[in-house]
Amino acid sequence: MHNNKKKFVLAAIPLAVALGSGSAWADQYSDAAQKWLDSEFTVSTLSEAEQLKEMAWFTEAAKRFRGMEINVASETLTTHKYESQVLAKAFSEITGIKVNHDLIQEGDVVEKLQTQMQSGRNIYDAYVNDSDLIGTHFRYGKVVPISDIMEQHSDLKSPTLDLGDFIGLNFTSGPDGKLYQLPTQQFANLYWFRYDWYQRPELKKQFKEIYGYELGVPVNWSAYEDIAEFFTKHVGEIDGQKVYGHMDYGKKDPSLGWRFTDAWFSMAGAGDKGLPNGLPVDEWGIRVEGCNPVGSSVARGGATNGPAAVYATTKYVDWLRQYAPPEAQGMTFSESGPVPAQGNVAQQIFWYTAFTADMTQKGLPVVNEDGTPKWRMAPSPRGPYWEEGMKLGYQDVGAWTFMNSTPEDRRLAAWLYAQFTTSKTVSLKKTLVGLTPIRESDINSPEMQEAAPFLGGLVEFYKGPAREQWSPTGINVPDYPKLAQLWWQYISQAASGEATPQVALNGLAEAQDKVLQRLERAGVHENCGPKLNEPRDEAYWLNQPGAPKAKLANEKPQGKTVDYDALLRSWE
Repeated sequence: MHNNKKKFVLAAIPLAVALGSGSAWADQYSDAAQKWLDSEFTVSTLSEAEQLKEMAWFTEAAKRFRGMEINVASETLTTHKYESQVLAKAFSEITGIKVNHDLIQEGDVVEKLQTQMQSGRNIYDAYVNDSDLIGTHFRYGKVVPISDIMEQHSDLKSPTLDLGDFIGLNFTSGPDGKLYQLPTQQFANLYWFRYDWYQRPELKKQFKEIYGYELGVPVNWSAYEDIAEFFTKHVGEIDGQKVYGHMDYGKKDPSLGWRFTDAWFSMAGAGDKGLPNGLPVDEWGIRVEGCNPVGSSVARGGATNGPAAVYATTKYVDWLRQYAPPEAQGMTFSESGPVPAQGNVAQQIFWYTAFTADMTQKGLPVVNEDGTPKWRMAPSPRGPYWEEGMKLGYQDVGAWTFMNSTPEDRRLAAWLYAQFTTSKTVSLKKTLVGLTPIRESDINSPEMQEAAPFLGGLVEFYKGPAREQWSPTGINVPDYPKLAQLWWQYISQAASGEATPQVALNGLAEAQDKVLQRLERAGVHENCGPKLNEPRDEAYWLNQPGAPKAKLANEKPQGKTVDYDALLRSWE
């Protein structure tokens, strides 16, 4: 039942019963809950009576923590700004627990988390931490799994938590079956394109004359490359403005690492089949045997420097130089993000849906006068090494994470706040504000359906079957912070032309293996730590089934596209 803000005469009865009728604080907190429902949480998949009942549970559960002040941290996404500025205040007024929700840069979140893991000193009572660290968390034993909290403190598990409604729990679960983190936002990287340009009869005709097939959403990298060349070299200018067929970034900066660890190799097809991540070889090229990482270089059975990864890196370098605006080579992730909104880019193979809100603002060159976008998002094309059953792209999942170095009462108070920020009373409103959905019920709500025409395909993607092939970094990566920082340093060598893609990736694979070796020798993992394979001739591994895959004779098969509207119809 959807909340249409009818007034329920008896709505406060469950609240009064839950809180102990007649007490002054019961009135204080029930009044606060009513105020927030009337002013802020005006859309929900719950009825107003159900919302009040859910809020009453939080008020009651918080009794023993009332008067406490807790500190939590997350990165600076729009969704987390909403949590920090709105939900923290609402939670404090409804429960009596004060929350300081700090917004810090993503790198700082990881740094603080690392410091707390290593020192055992409590810095924050909870973190919103990317699920990319799932392999780190389940191995080190420094995180208290959500499963354990719910089992040991069942009285502090919201009756309406409804874990089955979350769409990202398989990303935050360990190989032991335990849930380690609770998702509070997620977004994918998808293909972005100028739908209005692709509809122009003269451009469709010109493309077909040159390439022999229809201009549309590219299904493979061959088509993406053809479209990039078409708009940059053959079209050149639209409505008096110079246009480019591709957008990316190439500055030596930590964000260049995300550009690759966020599944660039998996899009090309470098890893193995398996969802949410390839097994035994994942999209970082790391091989596991059992649950132990055994290497990332081809010589040890990995794929970080294999032919598919070299192909993917070569395409990244070539497309950036040939088809993107010249300034893209000197840009970082955050600098390049707003560029497509300026109206001179035809497509981007790798675009985060977290930019949706910024890309739909009225007055932008890429937004129509009625507020609908001139662009659309669609599933990304796949490279020639990709096979059915593999992951196809990256999905970011920011999830509540609790450390065993946090005093228990502070951790449990923070657990209540985590549940509040994902509760059904607030989650639909939060989704409409930040556009980072976590619940199936929100995605399927009438309110999201109503918003869909203004969101360029976001709702359709999350309602469709393709989303299953998008996933975060998985459990093969045993120490995300240590390994992730290697990527940008080596990829930048290829981006700048300082080294060939093969040489740069050889360096990266060797550096990753050295870190794995150090972790193995130090014995720092409680379980499933690295046990490196001895190096052997690469030909041995390249001749085995699966990844690492031998070089294809033809890395540019015939380009293939699909009509965007037909694609959407096929999902219905």
